[in-house]
Amino acid sequence: MAGRLTPPTGRYGGRSAEERQADRRRRFLDAALQLFGAGPGFRGTTVAGLSEAAGLSTRQFYEEFRTLEDVLAALYLTVDGRAERSALASLAALEGRPVAERAAAACHAYAAHVTGDPRRLRITSIEVVGAGPRLERQRLARRARWTDLVCAEAAAAAERGEAARRDHRLAATAFVGGVNGLLHDWQSGRLDAGLDDVVEELVRLLLGILRPPDWRGGT
Repeated sequence: MAGRLTPPTGRYGGRSAEERQADRRRRFLDAALQLFGAGPGFRGTTVAGLSEAAGLSTRQFYEEFRTLEDVLAALYLTVDGRAERSALASLAALEGRPVAERAAAACHAYAAHVTGDPRRLRITSIEVVGAGPRLERQRLARRARWTDLVCAEAAAAAERGEAARRDHRLAATAFVGGVNGLLHDWQSGRLDAGLDDVVEELVRLLLGILRPPDWRGGT
């Protein structure tokens, strides 16, 4: 299939073409979340299988997407974007509060979102890895976005005298890279700990980045 087909226009069944298209796209993404996140996975799913799971036709698939890679890319952005909005909302609710409180809230919000549905964590930590050059660029771009968020919080905390004044990017990159790995190991049953214990460990790691052993408060 060379590319997307052109979907029909005009109203049908009381809904506009845009409304019907949005509904089809949602159904394909919902089906992909189930198949990629709890079924055969991205590599084991076919266009025909995804279309059947969505209750739609392969023609309708090609009206919305060109390839299954496009579906995984859209699904990954949706899942990770919602996790980001959850973390940002927790930070916004604690504007002006100490960095320890803000770090705990953001880590809890992120962990609660991605572990609240095991399929989400599989998408963000397994299915997108090695799924192709475009997905890898997208994954690294999203990780860089999370690193930027940690660095911004670190810089703001340093201005308030709550963290060391230094370049936190290297340590923040390591922290972001380890978060999903730790959460995935926990959700897989490899860790004898509760989710609160895991989050508390993440908070300790983050605060250790912001306040290294040689740090003297306010400098």
